Amino acid sequence: MAVRRLDQVLVDQIAAGEVIERPAAAVKELVDNALDAGATSIEITILGGGRQLIRVVDDGAGMSPEDLALSVERHATSKLPTGDLSAIRTLGFRGEALPSIGSVARLDITTRTAACAAASALTVIAGAKGPVRPAASGQGTRIEVTDLFFATPARLKFLKSDRSEALAVAEAVRRIALCHPQVRFALSGDGITPVMLPREAEGEQGRLARLARILGREFPDNAVPVDAAREGLRVHGFAGLPTFHRANAQGIHLAVNGRPVKDRLLMSAVRGAYADVLAGDRSPVIALSVDCPPDLVDVNVHPAKAEVRFRDAVLVRSLVIQAVREALARAGHRAATTGGSRTLDAMRGLFRPSSQPPSRPAGFGWNGGGDNSAASGFSEARQAAFEDFNQRSADLRADAAPEPADRTARPLGAARAQLHGTYIVTQTADGVVIVDQHAAHERLVYERLKAARAAHGISRQMLLVPEVVELDPVDADRIAAAAGDLEGLGLVVEAFGPGAVLVREAPTELAGGNLRQLVLDVAETLAGEDGAASLSARLDHVLATMACHNSVRAGRRLAPEEMDALLREMEATPFSGQCNHGRPTYVELKLGDIERLFGRR
Repeated sequence: MAVRRLDQVLVDQIAAGEVIERPAAAVKELVDNALDAGATSIEITILGGGRQLIRVVDDGAGMSPEDLALSVERHATSKLPTGDLSAIRTLGFRGEALPSIGSVARLDITTRTAACAAASALTVIAGAKGPVRPAASGQGTRIEVTDLFFATPARLKFLKSDRSEALAVAEAVRRIALCHPQVRFALSGDGITPVMLPREAEGEQGRLARLARILGREFPDNAVPVDAAREGLRVHGFAGLPTFHRANAQGIHLAVNGRPVKDRLLMSAVRGAYADVLAGDRSPVIALSVDCPPDLVDVNVHPAKAEVRFRDAVLVRSLVIQAVREALARAGHRAATTGGSRTLDAMRGLFRPSSQPPSRPAGFGWNGGGDNSAASGFSEARQAAFEDFNQRSADLRADAAPEPADRTARPLGAARAQLHGTYIVTQTADGVVIVDQHAAHERLVYERLKAARAAHGISRQMLLVPEVVELDPVDADRIAAAAGDLEGLGLVVEAFGPGAVLVREAPTELAGGNLRQLVLDVAETLAGEDGAASLSARLDHVLATMACHNSVRAGRRLAPEEMDALLREMEATPFSGQCNHGRPTYVELKLGDIERLFGRR
């Protein structure tokens, strides 16, 4: 078959298939152009999910009649004044968006610059370009795309319902708006709820306000600022607390030099930063921006500009992980404020009006009368510290000794009781905190083991009688192969025939523990990693397994001083708001919330 040159309109339609795959992609390209033109207000209207109409109106610089005529030509652009692809400082750059859209739809452009006395208009229908004509309009640009893909009917078959396409448009606008809080955005149309995002103030507070409008008003109270720089790179934004999470990755918003991206390298770095503080089936809520000189990043590697390529990917990944981890560490013991709301929602069903007073549940030792020491987890001697509290009625006596301010004023308050040998109830200055003692201590032990490994290695002690642990032969080989790494964690093992290992030394913190079960769990952890994770991540997972074995178990009764010591250590330990598996270690109920629960407010 002979080789022939394709018709230019067909070339444009093929290019459109790469760039404009759905209405949301067309909206993104047009909004990018508006932002590059310096717009401070952008209004988007869609009909039929964007098939029937896409209208984008901005107050940017606009175009002269000469520029308008060139703007719909293939490979004509104002985004590369020097012709240097390594110096791209704009959002759009390919010079394909307008001619690509015009090749598969009807494209109407009306534009005017501040220097022009009148506006200019141009129409392109299925690649056929009309003449530039005078029009009436204010400064800026108005673009209307109608009957999208009418020139390529096959493309229409791959589009989803109008509702789905409209939601995709809304998501694209949201992601762009997050990167440009100083720009007003308005989105309307059938199938979507109208969106109005006003211009925000300059600086971090303005960006946080925009994040609150898009990610939810709870986000600012459950996020920490991120800001770190190294070798020309800067990572900044806001990271949600590990206990403030979602079921999918829709809450992860990433940008590079003001361009929203869904980059695999950055997504991997974010997940690495949350690796041991977030459950594996949950995703964080985070908005991060990476700023760098344009010659350090190639934004010309993806037709839709959704991915980028960094010159030094290792540097970028390590900086993102370091910046997010340090920000989360500064949050200390903080947990999501939404934990209290979830707790109250769960409790509301338990409270029903009744003519008879409810029976007291087993395990509550608040009031005098009856022997509650066994149920609450306090022996008589241990209860003595709370004797005055236990004997009080709901109405405090006038002569009752006041609570020492230095304990209830602490973030996690003063221990009041232990319920079911598992939960510590504390009183704060303005509410109540419920702590899961096992989850909390598991995190504390884990952080101690990590600190010891980083500083001088985990101390270990030799067993008087080495312990033989029988395993599946594959697991035994896996343990033996990791013996060198495990020794650095305080666990000294060696092969002991087929299907067994010999434990000679164990971490000092695990002295007296169930070493057989520990080895079995370590083997399971190593099998789960399957060699795919980095050595550091694998060792952290093993440390988490060790910490779980050495933590205070559910059902163990604690003395009042032990409870308070646990609370104080939680307050001083980073990441203590969640256990090694990402579950919250405590929930806080504000007094006002409790009063609303009982109808007092």
